[in-house]
Amino acid sequence: MTRILTRSDLLAVLDPASSTAALREGFRGDGTAPVAGQRVRSDLPFPGTATALIPGVLPGVAAYTVKVNAKFPGARPALRGVICLHSGEDGELLALLDSATITAWRTGLAAALGTHVLAAPDPAGTAVLGVIGAGAQAELMVRGLRGLRRFGGLVAYDTDADRAAAFATRYGGRVLGSAAEVAAAADVVLLATWSRTPLLGLSDTRPGQHLTTLGADEPGKQELSADLLDAALLVVDDRQLAAAMGALAAADLPPGAAGATLGEVLRGAHPGRTTAAARTVYAPVGLPWQDLALAWEAYRRAERLGIGATIDLLG
Repeated sequence: MTRILTRSDLLAVLDPASSTAALREGFRGDGTAPVAGQRVRSDLPFPGTATALIPGVLPGVAAYTVKVNAKFPGARPALRGVICLHSGEDGELLALLDSATITAWRTGLAAALGTHVLAAPDPAGTAVLGVIGAGAQAELMVRGLRGLRRFGGLVAYDTDADRAAAFATRYGGRVLGSAAEVAAAADVVLLATWSRTPLLGLSDTRPGQHLTTLGADEPGKQELSADLLDAALLVVDDRQLAAAMGALAAADLPPGAAGATLGEVLRGAHPGRTTAAARTVYAPVGLPWQDLALAWEAYRRAERLGIGATIDLLG
């Protein structure tokens, strides 16, 4: 039997704390994954793109994922698709999961984890959090970060002023008029936009800041300039992917421009931030195993609780 998990089903079984813990363990074990994940992207004769991530595998998990997404920037939601969760023993299709929900959760929470690990320590919780692009991924980043550290305030900017205002209201923050104003006011900056030109350059930032950029996840998208990436300790999730279609590609930088991967930092192979004055940037692309980490957690809990419809595709 195949379990169908819709958005509402997934929201009933996913939990930010346990999902973040699963992602942390995934990053720690990513270096020992037996098969490298692949990300395949294609333009379409429509105003969107198609992307497939295969296979999502992790040590110790007897299952794998295949994800197929459509990205249409003008749609709401902009990302639609399905994640297929298969048994690693016989290929049985265990579940079909809403991709938009899993992707938003794994992307936002992994970004929150990377931000927490790389941003300067702030025991007093006085740092200001800045958000540029107030969409679904920003929501999960902020939710995830609030489970990891405190902040003294929040400022937000979005090209959609109403969306920025609603976001700021939800999190007790205030709206600013541009990306540069957010960078000037914030100590930690989160970017999650569709921008194809840099929103921030080196001159917009200051020593000690951390920036996480989610928008540069496919060719042509760019949120941070090359001089900023070059001046910062740049951490990615995968060097080759970042250089092929992520922040490194957008800035025409080689794989070696990344100082570390987040997995290396979490495993202790790289120290991460070493001084309070360093600029740090986390620029992930998104990896197939992250889909598995959350899909597996959601499936097992749904099985225990009996959540989601089941169908017999072979019947």
